[in-house]
Amino acid sequence: MSKHSKLSPTPALRRRLVSIGDAANYLSVTERTVRQMIADGRLVGYRMGNRFIRLDLDEIDSAMQPFGGGVA
Repeated sequence: MSKHSKLSPTPALRRRLVSIGDAANYLSVTERTVRQMIADGRLVGYRMGNRFIRLDLDEIDSAMQPFGGGVA
């Protein structure tokens, strides 16, 4: 096994981080809505440096709640 492969995360552990804009597109909402969802705790944002905020797509998917249409 090479040194590089020991340092690389396995695909199952790799986060799928996206920008606020990409998260907004993914959810079909505005960036302002995504920022509000982070502020009120519905989504988790990860700060990278002083300016960049990223969100994990798996966590966004987990935050989705089915409703209506007989879905329990």
